[in-house]
Amino acid sequence: MELLLALSLVLALSYAFSCLIRSLLQRRDQCCYMLAYECYKPPEETKLSTDSCAQIVLRNKNLGIDEFRFLLKTIVSSGIGEETYCPKNVLEGREETPTLVDALAEMDEVIFATLDDLFAKTSSFVSPSEIDILVVNVSLFSAAPSLTSRIVNRYKMRENVMSFNLSGMGCSASIVAIDLVQHLFKSHKNANAIVVSTESFGPNWYCGKEKSMMLSNCLFRSGGCSMLFSNNRFLKPKSILKLKTLVRTHLGADDEAYQCCIQLEDDKGNRGFRLTKKLTKAAAKALKLNLRVLVPKILPLREILRYSIVNLTNKGKKSGGQSGIDPVPTGLNFKTGAEHFCIHPGGRAVIDGVGMSLGLSEYDLEPSRMALHRFGNTSAGGFWYVLGYMEAKKRLKKGDRILMMSFGAGFKCNNCLWEVTRDLGDVNVWKDSIDQYPPKTLANPFMEKYSWINDDYLGFVRIEH
Repeated sequence: MELLLALSLVLALSYAFSCLIRSLLQRRDQCCYMLAYECYKPPEETKLSTDSCAQIVLRNKNLGIDEFRFLLKTIVSSGIGEETYCPKNVLEGREETPTLVDALAEMDEVIFATLDDLFAKTSSFVSPSEIDILVVNVSLFSAAPSLTSRIVNRYKMRENVMSFNLSGMGCSASIVAIDLVQHLFKSHKNANAIVVSTESFGPNWYCGKEKSMMLSNCLFRSGGCSMLFSNNRFLKPKSILKLKTLVRTHLGADDEAYQCCIQLEDDKGNRGFRLTKKLTKAAAKALKLNLRVLVPKILPLREILRYSIVNLTNKGKKSGGQSGIDPVPTGLNFKTGAEHFCIHPGGRAVIDGVGMSLGLSEYDLEPSRMALHRFGNTSAGGFWYVLGYMEAKKRLKKGDRILMMSFGAGFKCNNCLWEVTRDLGDVNVWKDSIDQYPPKTLANPFMEKYSWINDDYLGFVRIEH
């Protein structure tokens, strides 16, 4: 009997041990590695200085002097520099009459240019025929056949490639796409995935006069990025990043949050994207809810315990910020969980607000500020210009952690943490400008040339078109 019991115990322990090993091996095969990424750098002839932007604004026959001054003030105070890029149809004066050809050409240029470079960079270990998962996110444009079908056709991918088109996800769509990939990796071994993040701006340039809808013209610029991921452990040596955790928060059930960032038509029938004053409140709420889940996943226990003690002794005391994004109580040190912070370059107010809430330094915020200044708000592709800046400045060392934080229409807050798997130093899309950054000043020279826009006594002036 004792021998039988001993044998049963050995068998039980063996089974438990085998289950543990199987679980560990399964988790190992479910890792999400980023192998490479390529940001889009538009042609030089599509550069949009503030002066050029002012000329485009003046073409809008619906604007009076008040609207014109509002636009220019917003542009010069947005943190956007003089070398961002604009869709060709807008530069050519056809913003009111975009065609399907314009929309497809804009998408093809971004998608195929970045994918060509990506496949050229990774040709030694992954080819287009070895792609198992393909995800494209473009919020404001959906073609038939789909954009993923255009990619499959161009690169002659396999007939069993799993393709997904994500629309309407806004500036945080990159993280949504990566979340989809990591979930698919859990049920598909040794899989390779492509994610393409960009936005369709040419057909969505707002030509009306509502201030809340004119903001998108001031902030959004052309750009995008293509990324290659894998859960194949044999490709780990080729990887640059490893996904550690990802948390998504969606406030779509809150009417105020849902309406704060939305595509619609004004009373004249002009289609555009409205950004309301409620956006900062929605962002604060979404970030607070997201961090409740994210913080225990990324910060060490000792920091959480220290913060709890501080919070108890300073109950109700919170960090403040002019932007309204202020959900994090004073005392929580996020730098114990991440060495680098990749905040979506959606605008100066967003960067300032998140930075103040998390207690970040100007060094921490520099990559996001510089990406906004050089490339503008490129929507879902914006993260990767920030990452590119960090890499070009040789900040990223093996073992470092990068916290990515984003907000998007819906209203959503999506954040994730990456681990750097090897020292990085590719100058990438920043090749021609990294030596000029950070500049001595981010002040916009347009204000000196057109200082009259601040003169209140010009309110009666009418713009002649």
